[in-house]
Amino acid sequence: MAGVELQIQKIKNRSFLFTNHIPTGWDLNVQLIMGDRNNYIIDTGLGSRNIEPVKEYIKHDSKPTIVINTHHHWDHIWGNGSFRDCIIISHKLCREMMESGWEGMIQKNMRFVEGEAELVLPNLTFDHELYFPEDNIRLIYTPGHTVDSISVLDELEQVIHVGDNVGDSMDEIIPSIYVEQDLYIQTLLKYKEMDFDTCISGHNVMLDKQVIEQILSKL
Repeated sequence: MAGVELQIQKIKNRSFLFTNHIPTGWDLNVQLIMGDRNNYIIDTGLGSRNIEPVKEYIKHDSKPTIVINTHHHWDHIWGNGSFRDCIIISHKLCREMMESGWEGMIQKNMRFVEGEAELVLPNLTFDHELYFPEDNIRLIYTPGHTVDSISVLDELEQVIHVGDNVGDSMDEIIPSIYVEQDLYIQTLLKYKEMDFDTCISGHNVMLDKQVIEQILSKL
């Protein structure tokens, strides 16, 4: 797919947001957190060429890379093949849904592939939480947009990545929800209890914690 434009923004001290401006009119975010022990890449975008700038950014960094898939949707997992030798983490349901839905997602959305899209499944899954204390990175099960959605909380810098649990723009702040609304509201209330001031999502701009109240007020 030609014409994808890339923007790189620094988030506080150790995070970077790689935003691809897709010609059909939507943005796609990949976050890089450069921890003391590991580098964490949150979602892998549309394929090998799409994720290459993130790999290039850390190519001289000797720390291990850990990849995190926030949920199973195609625009968040197609670059997994570029990290087949890394730890790739997701919720346990995400792995199952990736495996069962891969062919359908490819056939329906092939026009969006950037480079190679290869089915490489997560090799580490969890149920509720997973914590990396050396880097103050916490992965939390937060169903909402999908039943397998997770969020990544950088406790050191108070930045959370919520996947697609926030809508794609300020005009559409409520995302598509593929679970019972009450379950999504429970996740939003969980966010309210967390300690963060910056919210990253799969397609929107950087927001502050107030976005959670904005969504709740509209539901």
